[in-house]
Amino acid sequence: MEDAPEGKLRIGKSQGCVQYYHCTEETTHNGVYLPKSSLELAKQLAQKGYDEKTLKYAKTTYSQITKLLKNYQDEKLEQIFYNENTEKQKLIVPVEETYAQKLERWMEKPYSGKGFGVDDPIITTDKGLRVRSKSERFMANYFDSLGFRYKYECPLILKPYGTIYPDFTFLSRRTGEEIYWEHEGMMDNPEYAKNAVKKIELYAQNGIFPGEKLILTFETSTQVLDKKILETLVQRYFCKI
Repeated sequence: MEDAPEGKLRIGKSQGCVQYYHCTEETTHNGVYLPKSSLELAKQLAQKGYDEKTLKYAKTTYSQITKLLKNYQDEKLEQIFYNENTEKQKLIVPVEETYAQKLERWMEKPYSGKGFGVDDPIITTDKGLRVRSKSERFMANYFDSLGFRYKYECPLILKPYGTIYPDFTFLSRRTGEEIYWEHEGMMDNPEYAKNAVKKIELYAQNGIFPGEKLILTFETSTQVLDKKILETLVQRYFCKI
């Protein structure tokens, strides 16, 4: 396509003979007649027209496939495995690792969180997990009540900054990739809000975008996290991940 000549080819006929015309912006609608000596140019123009249509079709098909893969969930292989007798399951090596197996292996990977300072308040969830705020405790308890498995402040390397510690990290059932949830709890603090925006931009620079692999919630001293919003976000995103 880059080497193709400018313009398009028009086919005409005169007294039963095929005639070629080169149409460009500088010529009339009918184009300039191409003699037999310009047959190679006619071939190039014909090929260009064909390639343009093929490329358009390829782009449309690619877009359709991308949308399909984004929303497609194939759990048939897992269903075949889990439909087997539980004792048989112990003897079978599935052709594809189940999500439960992936999740367990992911959860077993050790990691070191951000840690707490001596003067940091001691706030724990119902399961005994120490978190940094009451809002995070509320969120963690809600996730636990739904049976969600997650990692709290699991380190993540974002270039060029270095290591950050997302509040919650989940493993996507659909893609097998990690999903990050950041709760920005002091957005009425100018310095905190400035750093929060920088962190969101840093995620984006590393290909992690809000609404895809990053879920965000916000809070101020007067506008606390609404449980209904939390429930809506879970329903919206976790049915996909």
